[in-house]
Amino acid sequence: MMLYPPLADMVHKVGSRYLLVNLIARRARELSANAEENGVHLDKKPVSTAIDEVYTGKIRPVERNR
Repeated sequence: MMLYPPLADMVHKVGSRYLLVNLIARRARELSANAEENGVHLDKKPVSTAIDEVYTGKIRPVERNR
């Protein structure tokens, strides 16, 4: 089964699978909460939208200095 977008490409853009999953989950929750708050029906699942945003480079992880 071929996955689109390719997981390896997204992991390369973000840095690690752990960070990728957290970034997508956080963005999907944000999209879902905003839609619910504004009473908007989403045509596409929030997770799918978040994956597309990561793949296209619309969202990126923020580097934090410790």
